[in-house]
Amino acid sequence: MTTKKTTKKGIPLPPKKAPHLTVLLNRVGGVEDRVHLLTVKEIHAVNAAMMAGRPLLVRGEPGTGKSQLALAAAISLNRAFVPHVIDSRTESRDLMWRFDAVRRLADAQLAGSLREDPEEARAALAEENYVQPGPLWWAFEPDSALQQCKKHSISTPHQDDEKVWANGSVVLLDEIDKAESETPNGLLEALGARSFTPQGWKQAIHAQGPSPLVIITTNEERALPDHFLRRCLVLHLGLPKDEKELKAFLLQRGEAHFKGVDKEILQKAADMLWDDREAALEAQITPRPGQAEYLDMIRAVIGMATTTAKQLELLNIVAPYTLKKNAHLDALG
Repeated sequence: MTTKKTTKKGIPLPPKKAPHLTVLLNRVGGVEDRVHLLTVKEIHAVNAAMMAGRPLLVRGEPGTGKSQLALAAAISLNRAFVPHVIDSRTESRDLMWRFDAVRRLADAQLAGSLREDPEEARAALAEENYVQPGPLWWAFEPDSALQQCKKHSISTPHQDDEKVWANGSVVLLDEIDKAESETPNGLLEALGARSFTPQGWKQAIHAQGPSPLVIITTNEERALPDHFLRRCLVLHLGLPKDEKELKAFLLQRGEAHFKGVDKEILQKAADMLWDDREAALEAQITPRPGQAEYLDMIRAVIGMATTTAKQLELLNIVAPYTLKKNAHLDALG
């Protein structure tokens, strides 16, 4: 997996008057309709982040396609895709490397019980042998990350075509607002210097070849540190607030995902989502139903029935399960 230095190229803009590029995404969980409509706004943001050498922070409520944008960018750029979902326990170090202290302790106890040669045991228990590459390691030095994984039987990020590593990578750090404020701040040095040194290693990991594109998402559940924001380019994604614009937006997405589905189904689903979304906004209830819920509702009814009449009937049946996810919203009727 040798990384070759290539000229930086951005995502091409759609043809004139076309509002977006349609990017077919890889199959996930058996869902065959996954596409992302890559808008001109999103393309400009991705290209600007690449050329500036800065992370792209994508802000917005859940269900607006923030995570899909990263995968769509990787496919459009023909780059490796390295996703990582952040949670409340994630530390900045985890995004660079993980140290498996539990396995090292178990191996030490086993070596002691077997009375192995002390020198051999010490070499086998070296810290560097228990370091697992994180997403930024894969982005910076995929060759050394692969060697480390093969040497210690660690799983590697799946790519449909391993050759894409030569074109660089797109790293998705998903939902950074779930972590404590120390986590985004702890990334600044590594992202700024484009290098870091894993525990037990004598030499640093340096970004090689095409500069990795790091896309970070936030659902705005927690404010991010100012120092971190200053070092990112920021893209705000949201749903249109005007009724006509939102329904047109949803119909466009529905037609892209579900070829051949009667437009009456797409329109009724959009009408239902608008009504429930407005009710949630008025009652100040979150999460509010959005694009993801709209697509789930349509996906459910076309999977449950083949005729338009039956699908229209089923929309009323599945709507409570897809649109009214908050107990307070369900109580509104």
